[in-house]
Amino acid sequence: MSSSSRRRRIVKTAVGLAAVLVLSVAGAGAWFYHRLDSNITTFDAGGVATERPPAPVPVTPGASVPVNVLVLGSDTRTDGNADLGGGEEGVGHSDTAILLHVYADHKHAVGVSIPRDALVTIPACKLPSGRWTEPRTNQMFNSAFTIGEFPQGNPACTQNTVEALTGLRVDHTIVVDFKGVAAMTEAINGVDVCVPNDVNSHNIKLRKGLQKLSGQPAVDYLRARYGFGDNSDIGRMKRQQAFLSAMISKIQGLGFSLPTLLPLADAATRSLTVDEGLGTAMKLVDFAQSLQGIKLSDITFVTTPWRFSGERVALVHPDVDTLWKLLREDRTLDGQSTGQAADPAAPSAAPDASPTALSPEQSAVPITVVNGVGTPGLAGKGAEAVRAKGFQNITLDATGGSRLRTEIAYDPAFKTAADQLALVFPQARSVEEPGAGGIVITLGRDYHPTAATGPVPGTPGVAGAPGAPAGPAADRTAAPGAAATGTPTGVPTGIAENARGADTDPCANLTFG
Repeated sequence: MSSSSRRRRIVKTAVGLAAVLVLSVAGAGAWFYHRLDSNITTFDAGGVATERPPAPVPVTPGASVPVNVLVLGSDTRTDGNADLGGGEEGVGHSDTAILLHVYADHKHAVGVSIPRDALVTIPACKLPSGRWTEPRTNQMFNSAFTIGEFPQGNPACTQNTVEALTGLRVDHTIVVDFKGVAAMTEAINGVDVCVPNDVNSHNIKLRKGLQKLSGQPAVDYLRARYGFGDNSDIGRMKRQQAFLSAMISKIQGLGFSLPTLLPLADAATRSLTVDEGLGTAMKLVDFAQSLQGIKLSDITFVTTPWRFSGERVALVHPDVDTLWKLLREDRTLDGQSTGQAADPAAPSAAPDASPTALSPEQSAVPITVVNGVGTPGLAGKGAEAVRAKGFQNITLDATGGSRLRTEIAYDPAFKTAADQLALVFPQARSVEEPGAGGIVITLGRDYHPTAATGPVPGTPGVAGAPGAPAGPAADRTAAPGAAATGTPTGVPTGIAENARGADTDPCANLTFG
């Protein structure tokens, strides 16, 4: 046999083997997807309200649009969950509710926690008999999940309640029970979280400090109220946000490849209830992969602005209304556009930061400018604005983090200088700190250098950031604090005080009270 004939036979054999391998892998993949499909439970779309908020419209044909996903944690003890959650079997409540808003650029997201005890209006919801209830006012939010006493809860009713509350169209709803949490954490070999103090209460035992949790301890961490702070649900939501941040970080570290997603999907789908739009393994995996461009630093969690109302929780207006309006317009929490909402009328005048006559004592006041966001060069830009006002004794601190609102902390002895700096940063909150010995300006995401100093690219969640659609020119040069079609660019206090960046120190701000 000639050498050329041998080469052709070898090539044919190699091609044949490759084809067999490809078919084998494809067959295994098809089998695995079929297995996942058989795991998935969907809820009846007939329970979703017929009158709903409109779906978002692309800015241009084919452009991406925002996506809203309602994630509910069910405390049902049925179907084996009693072993993990304790208590007797029965219809569960949605004690965890997070509305995830994925911006149109698919590079930024906000997760909004809705307190379970918040008093809301529950709209008409479908019962097992097919009859629809009458709307009910002044109801606890988590009671919507129990309407009709369905064995697995009523996620459609909770979705209707969220849409009526927010004016946002919910694209997908996902319900996770105790078994789902345990299985998913085990599938990724645990989640690194921080327990703020030792807990030994209501059959839950956790030790203080950073540690990796999975299975039962992870469930305990998420559902425990007693033993932390004032034992309230508000503190529990803080820990849930920190836990989700750690879980997202872990999954991103493992990668969004099929070898990572499929085992996770296998664990999750055995305990998930989803809407029909996510009712197949392929749809779930495709949805997960569509989120892979969102960095941890570009995810913010926020609890709806709230206050105690007796034993319940009241939502605080107008801050909560501003929050829903920002998300409906696909704007960041500081009012900036990601390209979805056109904003040609936004004012572009910069605040007056021109030099003023300062006394030698004032110009020598020690001022530290802190980069509270992590955007390269942000502290330097802030220092330029401070120096332009006539101050000379300036120190830079590139700490980074996820600060939303700019803050000016000052020693009472330097109040006059702090008042001058408030003109440079009109959106900032001023805080008196006796004994500070100077002034510390911590720049948040609401600070955007003016056109005079040039915008800093890469600010998370702001038009002009890498990968984000470029909005109108006015968006990128608007003065801090300027309004955009009636939407403030400064972060309302009720939002800023209840926000947490996903990349925040995992041990920070974990309890309430």
